[in-house]
Amino acid sequence: MDKPHLMDDKDLVSLYQTGDQSAITELIERYKQRIYTAIFFLVKDRELAEDLFQETFIKIISSLRKGHYNEQGKFLPWALRISHNLVIDHFRKEKLMPLQRDSDEFSVFDVLPHNERNPEERIIQDEKVALVHSLLDRLPSDQREVVILRHYANMSFKDISKMLDININTALGRMHYAILKMREMMGKDQVSIKG
Repeated sequence: MDKPHLMDDKDLVSLYQTGDQSAITELIERYKQRIYTAIFFLVKDRELAEDLFQETFIKIISSLRKGHYNEQGKFLPWALRISHNLVIDHFRKEKLMPLQRDSDEFSVFDVLPHNERNPEERIIQDEKVALVHSLLDRLPSDQREVVILRHYANMSFKDISKMLDININTALGRMHYAILKMREMMGKDQVSIKG
């Protein structure tokens, strides 16, 4: 038998459905950071993100055990769609807006992994992260959501459109307008710094 870390997602799902627990462990290890980050970007609360992350995998395991998986090996988009739906359900219950702003004490960028860098590189990287953070925070929520799913969860536009239940052209349009808006904001910020 192949080692789980060398297997593709579809084979791991099949293996898990035949009773091999190491297969689900591998899938969780493989995608936990991306799924958690996507959840956290939407809720901006560590405890809530952890709860929803656990709920996501409980639902994934339950669905797999019942044989409710027919995504042709596209495990990550399927898992992200489950997590997104749980986030939406949470906010519907709480009657809150699904996307919140960062606070002074906490930023979504706190959960992103940092590579080892020298002090100069860290300062430059921190400045870049702060700039992107500031620009993302000023985008309309529908555009910000597409940017987050595309660049931080590495989802395709096809998967984003399926997950958000929007037309693929709508997803592409939101990304396009987000990029234009971010460029425009960067230009205005540069002018205000010089002026």
